[in-house]
Amino acid sequence: MKLHKAAPWVLAALGLTLSLGCDKKQAREIKVGVIQSQTGFFASMGEGALYGIQAAVEDINKQGGVKVGNERFPIRIISVNDETDPNKAGALAESLVLQDHVQFIVSGDEPPPMHPAVSKVADTYKIPYVTGVGPEEPWLGMRNESPTKWKFTWAMGSFNIISPAPAGDFRAKPGYTVMDAWLSQLDQFGDKTNKKVGLIVTDDPDGRGWYTLMVPILKKKGYTVVGADRNLGLLPFETNDFSSVVKAWKDAGIDILWGNGPAPFLGTVRKQCQSLGVNPKIMSLGRGALNYDDVNAWGGDLPWGVCIEIWWDGTMVNCPGFGNTTPKSLADKWVKETKRPVLCTLGPGYAGIQVLVDAIQRADSVDPEKVNAALAATDLMTIRGRVKFNENQFSRGPIVFGQWFKTDKPEKWELKVIHSEHDFWPVAAQAIFPVPTSQQ
Repeated sequence: MKLHKAAPWVLAALGLTLSLGCDKKQAREIKVGVIQSQTGFFASMGEGALYGIQAAVEDINKQGGVKVGNERFPIRIISVNDETDPNKAGALAESLVLQDHVQFIVSGDEPPPMHPAVSKVADTYKIPYVTGVGPEEPWLGMRNESPTKWKFTWAMGSFNIISPAPAGDFRAKPGYTVMDAWLSQLDQFGDKTNKKVGLIVTDDPDGRGWYTLMVPILKKKGYTVVGADRNLGLLPFETNDFSSVVKAWKDAGIDILWGNGPAPFLGTVRKQCQSLGVNPKIMSLGRGALNYDDVNAWGGDLPWGVCIEIWWDGTMVNCPGFGNTTPKSLADKWVKETKRPVLCTLGPGYAGIQVLVDAIQRADSVDPEKVNAALAATDLMTIRGRVKFNENQFSRGPIVFGQWFKTDKPEKWELKVIHSEHDFWPVAAQAIFPVPTSQQ
């Protein structure tokens, strides 16, 4: 049998992959497949994640690679662009396994719908898949529909929407759910509003999870969600005319706008609110308002005062990478090399490699079954905080609340932390209230 034609699990069992050329020497390495959006709605998320993954691989390879037995093996990544298409992600994953013979798959934070097809491939070929994803509630809704429950997928979750960690977990305290972050602003400013809320989300597993969980929480807190009885604001991904929804908000006189969706979706909502004279005093828009390029593309002053949960930035402390790498040095490296503002997916991408390397070294093997078992026992401080998986193979991460501030710098907008429950993640600014009226 020729080794270069062997099935990937045969190579994995041998503890190596082989790169064959004209030389008689055979280079030994660990192949890791990376599936990230580099184009489409989630391009900015995927771009940051891939950069973080590449930075982590560079750092571990500087140390000689991953220690297995008495040797070290460098990591080589093979990255592909799923174009923000969940269906393409699965086909690409299968190609990585069967054609490129990757032993593991890693991806950074992207919303839940981007991952199920890859998780299915991971289960089929028994290839450990370490990924960033959040929130947990819609993720588990999809996972529980799978016959195999994605036993080879390990999700380093950004956060949970409302579900607290169980008693005894180190995360069983404020600072680990979206509600902790978002309600911090309502607790501070809610009484200065009429407590009428407009809720806007995409009609996908992620958005539906947000909508169904947020409505009862807001009602319990004494807020009125306009049109909740008819799912007003739960709209298809491709919607570009929100006028009927915005008119209903205007008629009701909402003071608060909450939402979750990709950046173009949320940007269009903001524009149509402005054109129809809807100017909420509080705006919290998840998922699509995380990155500078995305919010800047909205135009005018539309990002000003918009709030969002943040699950990583360069101001975190005591969160180690490989060697001397820290959140700040990773963020600085990105800015120096790209001349662009920091993307929040840099750290989660980097941490995915940290978690995989840790599991391989504890397993002392690249055998997929052994590494998968080692992943279950993970308890590791990473560049995004402490990672420890629960019984659902999900590790929730810390979360803070941020807001977009207008600056006089070349980058017109800066996302600053305005509320934190964590001693390793400092507050950077006082919240703006009410949200300034945008000028287009």
